Amino acid sequence: MLIKIIIIFLLLFIIFNLFRALFLMLKNPSDGKPMSFYLGRRVIFSAIVLLIIIVAAQLGAIKLNRTPVLTTHIQIQISTTTQHRQNANTKPLLEMQNVA
Repeated sequence: MLIKIIIIFLLLFIIFNLFRALFLMLKNPSDGKPMSFYLGRRVIFSAIVLLIIIVAAQLGAIKLNRTPVLTTHIQIQISTTTQHRQNANTKPLLEMQNVA
């Protein structure tokens, strides 16, 4: 559970850095840190989150969902319709045309 909380905080920090870079891009100040500084931090923390997820999954700290490629699905088709026997009483009557 602690790992999931750490991952959530890191993801929020990544979003914060992304919006900080957006603010600097729109404002364009000449002093201070450049926009690439915050974008670089975002990329580094994204890689850290990915590594934490991979390591935690390998160690069994978090359980990942199975991929659809590994699951097998068997589909059985059952016919629920039964054939109806036709005799002289159940056949539809032919329409007659009136010629006048």
